[in-house]
Amino acid sequence: MSCLASCCAASTCGLCSTVASGISRKSARLAYCGLFGLSLIVSWILREVGAPLLEKLPWIKSSNQTKTWYQEQAVLRVSLGNFLFFAILALIMIGVKDQNDRRDSWHHGGWIAKMVIWILLVILMFFLPNVVITVYEILSKFGAGMFLLVQVIILLDFTHSWNDAWVEKDEQKWYIALLAVSIGCYLLAFAFSGILFIWFNPSGHDCGLNVFFIVMTMVLAFSFGIIALHPAVNGSLLPASVISVYCAYVCYTGLSSEPRDYVCNGLHNKASAVSLSTLILGMLTTVLSVIYSALRAGSSTTFLSPPSSPKA
Repeated sequence: MSCLASCCAASTCGLCSTVASGISRKSARLAYCGLFGLSLIVSWILREVGAPLLEKLPWIKSSNQTKTWYQEQAVLRVSLGNFLFFAILALIMIGVKDQNDRRDSWHHGGWIAKMVIWILLVILMFFLPNVVITVYEILSKFGAGMFLLVQVIILLDFTHSWNDAWVEKDEQKWYIALLAVSIGCYLLAFAFSGILFIWFNPSGHDCGLNVFFIVMTMVLAFSFGIIALHPAVNGSLLPASVISVYCAYVCYTGLSSEPRDYVCNGLHNKASAVSLSTLILGMLTTVLSVIYSALRAGSSTTFLSPPSSPKA
């Protein structure tokens, strides 16, 4: 049985390295994005099945902690290992100006070694004391906030490229399409905000804070459109409408994370389904943001990378 498990592990590792090497020949960025996506999947799996295992580790085990705490520990430890892996690679690549630099080959090759290092770093995080993970948890909250801002920048870059591509066609049907998509996004944003009033402002309860966040989301969405259409800005309605939908989504994720026993959280009866759908949607948003930013940053013609960055 152990021999069979070893063969399966070796085959899986060989398959992953072959796929990563094949992708990296065209674009190392796609391979790194794939590895990042794999880390999310590993985090998800350990979140669901890793709690009983962590309870048996004496340096992690705590008598006054719930199952949710152990699930968070599993995700945080995988996240820390993943962060250290990419941070080390980023530090190694500092100062690389073109593909003639020897370190460029480290960036595009050595995938078996990279995967081994990534696995070792993730495993090593499970041997760290809880205090280290607690510090990382605090710091990661600030990092998560920064990443939300980065997602907005990425989304703006995408929508501006989309808008410019249709405007350059200089045909009436494309202008009509831009207007239709913009109006559709605004209708979706305001309709979703209306649903949030139903879910997170149950009748008979004082949910002023929830109402404040929902109303502010709608006010911001309306303000985006006014600013975009102002003659002094000379902007476009499409980016403003897409950002409005994104703001409504962020508002939903924030409100849905309220405690399940909180009276203003109207989703407490559907907690499992909502938690799973929110998790999947969040993972997809994160992966798409990372892939798009990685591909766009590969060209020095975008604002996501400095002019001195080497093209792939």
